[in-house]
Amino acid sequence: MLVGVPTPEMELNVPLLDVFGRGGKLKSSWYGDCLPERDFPMLTELYKQGRLPLEKFVSERITVDQVEEAFDKMGRGEVLRSVVEFS
Repeated sequence: MLVGVPTPEMELNVPLLDVFGRGGKLKSSWYGDCLPERDFPMLTELYKQGRLPLEKFVSERITVDQVEEAFDKMGRGEVLRSVVEFS
């Protein structure tokens, strides 16, 4: 399973004999293959019920002028997710 969005220059080299020999397959996942019109209302409701703790996925809250610094931190693996707050 390939998860995430690759950069344009990223490549994947796989020995095909390993895939065929083990009966494997490749699958990518773009935003978890969700259907926004179906899944976003469901996820919103789960959050409102306290059953989806989104705050656990937020490493920091930042202002707009801290966005570049946040991207640098993300690139170094120092944060999971930065949320931009607007006043």
